[in-house]
Amino acid sequence: MADILDQKIIHPLKLFNIATNEKRLLYTSAPMVRYSKLAFRQTVFEYGTDLCWTPMILAKEFNRNQFARNSDFTVSTTGPQPPTIVQFGANVPQELARASSLVAPFTSGVDLNCGCPQSWACAATMGAALMEKRELVRDMVTTTREQLRQDGWDVGLDKDMESSKGRSVSVKIRVHKDLRKTMDFIETVIGGPSREHRNVDFLTIHPRTRQTPSSTPINVESLEILTSTYGDRVPILLSGDVFTLNALPFSSPLLSPNPTFTTSSEVPETGTETIPRRLNIPKLAGLMSARAILANPALYAGYDACPWEAVEAFLNNVARAPLPFKLTLHHLSEMCAPGMAASDKTALLNKQERSEMMRCENMIDLIDFLDEKREIKRRRRREGDIAG
Repeated sequence: MADILDQKIIHPLKLFNIATNEKRLLYTSAPMVRYSKLAFRQTVFEYGTDLCWTPMILAKEFNRNQFARNSDFTVSTTGPQPPTIVQFGANVPQELARASSLVAPFTSGVDLNCGCPQSWACAATMGAALMEKRELVRDMVTTTREQLRQDGWDVGLDKDMESSKGRSVSVKIRVHKDLRKTMDFIETVIGGPSREHRNVDFLTIHPRTRQTPSSTPINVESLEILTSTYGDRVPILLSGDVFTLNALPFSSPLLSPNPTFTTSSEVPETGTETIPRRLNIPKLAGLMSARAILANPALYAGYDACPWEAVEAFLNNVARAPLPFKLTLHHLSEMCAPGMAASDKTALLNKQERSEMMRCENMIDLIDFLDEKREIKRRRRREGDIAG
């Protein structure tokens, strides 16, 4: 326990500042049910992810059940311990506050899930159902911040970002079909009129409604409106459609190449055809990836497809922070398949090889299988280079 507490915990707002000073967006990995475990967080951290989320943890069960605490939240005792946000599902202020108090010694901050669209979560008035409960969300955030303050943590927003005891409180949301409702929600949750008096350290916005399927592109226009309205008062992360850094559905001065600062919907080419022009979103502070980073943990390191080295890094991390074998297999099936980048659909293993991998029954067989396949591909590549 002392080893954990001795590790330096960096405040998320300091990470936002570092990214801005480096003239780039903050890079984060999303809370993914089952998948955002420690070994995966360590892997994406090795490949440029600045801030990681745990899977959503149910605050009520976490408070009452030692088994839930042991299984849902894992940290490294020897490092690396990536900067981590613990996300909770909750609908009672005191439950969120108590759960946050339990994890505060080991994490950079806590986050309230107001975006999960799954029916079970919404039926329990959690996740996206909270988008209709803005006063309750505000009360959960302020109660949690006050509890952390009483426990001795520094929750004074920007003024405490350099403190070793500084902790953040944030919210992840979706949008409404009527964007005015989303703006009412954000106004209520942020609270104070200025950056120094807000209730949350930062916001994550997933610009889809509760009913919008993930196959439908995000609403970039909604994102532009919300960031231009609130981006000066609170740092904002985008969640959704972050598949590759060079093909985002918008432009930003923190992306390369720099944008043209136009919001026109179309730009003419030399012929009669037109190509879409991307909205510029200069007040967006960072990106959050889920499906794409699951398939390619090296996404933020500039890779359009998962490299073998990331597979090896993941397996090394699993050896130190074990996962259930079936979960390890699922991670590898995602990493060895074609990724989410439209520009690169290469795969480390073909469909037949991935099917064969899924029949491995233990870690020894799995590692032997991957070593054999990689060596075969290396040999074929060398033979091809010689023939060329």
